[in-house]
Amino acid sequence: MKLCIDTADVAQIRHIYTFFPVDGVSTNPSILAKAGRDPYEVLKEIRSIIGEDDELFVQVMARKANVMVEEAHRILQELGKTTLVKVPCTPEGFKAMKMLREEGIRFIGTAVYTAMQGWLAAKCGAEYVAPYVNRIDNMGFDGIQVAKDIHDAIAGSGYDSGLLAASFKNSQQVLELARYGVKAVTAAPDIIEGLVKNAAIDHALDAFTEDLEGLCGKGRTMADL
Repeated sequence: MKLCIDTADVAQIRHIYTFFPVDGVSTNPSILAKAGRDPYEVLKEIRSIIGEDDELFVQVMARKANVMVEEAHRILQELGKTTLVKVPCTPEGFKAMKMLREEGIRFIGTAVYTAMQGWLAAKCGAEYVAPYVNRIDNMGFDGIQVAKDIHDAIAGSGYDSGLLAASFKNSQQVLELARYGVKAVTAAPDIIEGLVKNAAIDHALDAFTEDLEGLCGKGRTMADL
């Protein structure tokens, strides 16, 4: 399963890329707005951090298919061909997806709240489908189950697509979808760090350090014995 960062905060991206085995960065208009800078300036900086091979996800803004396609062309021109264009799963979005597929442009179906949206995006040729897990929960439904339903529908239909599940409220949700075998998730930096944030881990490391220093001297490690 691929693990992507759901932020446009370049400092957080640098931090997560330093310590964790991540595969790319996902953005949307709201995330870019929080950065408070020119969107392409931010996105180009992100691209410089993650390199040319890792995936960068950038969403179109328009509501009409032909303008979405124009946006896609500009996005790829500015950010490179390993950038995936995020297209909302609406009727106009599906129309744009079919046009992008004809041009061989990689795209992802986003703003997914139902299994049918996800299945239709996969049928249109989306490389990924992005259900909003926590937002679905907040609507009174089971976001994890909807994500699993989309995964099963795509697999059952034999489409070459998969989930990029998004909008998590805790790290356990990420692990649950990892166990289920989804293609990818994108999570906020605090959710990623929460995968290994555990007082028991810190306590064990403190005990190991104390024991070795009691034997060999404070500040000593296996490198300098």
